[in-house]
Amino acid sequence: MAALIRRDLRRAWLGGGALLPVAFFLLVTILFPFAVGPDARLLARIGGGVLWAAALLAALIPIERLVAPDRASGVLDQLIARGVPPATIAAAKLAAHWLAFAPPLLAAALPASALLGLSGEALARIELGLLIGTPGLAALALVTAALTASLRGAGAIAGLLVLPLAIPLLIFGAGSLDGGSGALKLLAATSLLLVAGAPFVAGAAIRAGLE
Repeated sequence: MAALIRRDLRRAWLGGGALLPVAFFLLVTILFPFAVGPDARLLARIGGGVLWAAALLAALIPIERLVAPDRASGVLDQLIARGVPPATIAAAKLAAHWLAFAPPLLAAALPASALLGLSGEALARIELGLLIGTPGLAALALVTAALTASLRGAGAIAGLLVLPLAIPLLIFGAGSLDGGSGALKLLAATSLLLVAGAPFVAGAAIRAGLE
């Protein structure tokens, strides 16, 4: 499993799949103040929600590279033929996807929060929320990638599938910005549930796609 994680992580970095989400995340935070105006109070009030929405969209950018290339090249067939369970393959892809985009995203939240005029306390809550919530976002991206691996235009379809499912994460993540521990606990529970179930759902989709 460690070898699979290293392989997918190396491919993400070499192929630019790890940098594009961060670039998109920063681009959203740079352009957003131009759209709503220079009102510092307004930016500070809605900036946390903007960062969460940008994080969700950033997690979807490399979705077409998570499963489809390995399916087309026969790598998945070879792994399963060698006795690697599909759930293990999916779990390795989930870990690699999170490691590729989440740590750089957490680092990018520092300049992004400054652009939106967020306080240090708000930044700390955002960082904690993203640390807890990004595994859930990665899990949703992986499941959607596995379900749409055989379809053309998977990126557009992925957005339609993931956005409704990600609403609880966005609600609880934005709710945690008000300092409520209840929203943070619900965010952690939702993210944990998604991470626990994603390898089995994605693994079943991978096996079904190869039959």
